[in-house]
Amino acid sequence: MVEIRRVWLIRHGQSESNAGLPTNGPGAAPLTERGREEAERMAASFSEPPDLVISSPFLRARQTAEATLDRFPGVPYEEWPVEEFTYLGALHGPQTTAAQRRPHAAAYWGRADPSHITGGDGESFKALIVRARAFLDRLADRPEEGLIAVFTHGLFMEAVLWTLLTGTTDPDPAAMRAFIHFDGVCNIPNCTVTELWRPTDSYGYRVVGGGTSHLGQTPTVQGTASAVFLD
Repeated sequence: MVEIRRVWLIRHGQSESNAGLPTNGPGAAPLTERGREEAERMAASFSEPPDLVISSPFLRARQTAEATLDRFPGVPYEEWPVEEFTYLGALHGPQTTAAQRRPHAAAYWGRADPSHITGGDGESFKALIVRARAFLDRLADRPEEGLIAVFTHGLFMEAVLWTLLTGTTDPDPAAMRAFIHFDGVCNIPNCTVTELWRPTDSYGYRVVGGGTSHLGQTPTVQGTASAVFLD
């Protein structure tokens, strides 16, 4: 039985969209040269092979994962629906920049309607939180004994952390505004890691406040009545 499920949530390296360049939709932005260098450094940071590599289907996440898979060619690889929150839908048009999309983004978040769908095929905020919870449930059922590395995206990572820290599963407008505040104070740079633990005797995941790979082993997890604690 897995005593502690360890998960690294890894944001992709710098993409062309992050660099302010035009892209052809939310899933098509490739890494920049800097992003590829970040992916190589990320791969080099593993002290041992992960037991499983998971990636978003979006190009920038897959390209970031490639460096780790090249270093550890025998590690199993799967694509899961951990893609970025694509709330603009068709408004994220071809050959548009982040600056051009900013007014649409401001209008969406200003509306603070968790059920609203923008651009005809955008994802609602409620759907994002459902997807984040489904991801955590699916992780909990995995049989791997060691580390699972998940190459994903900034807003999706924030959604996972926020639903864990707040316990929110069905957000109302007030909760969505709280998430907007959380986004404003939560900074996840490209190719950084947020670690999650899920002890088998726990009610849920715990957010690890800092990296632990330099310790060479998994530290002792102290018991608590809450699913998530910060000390």
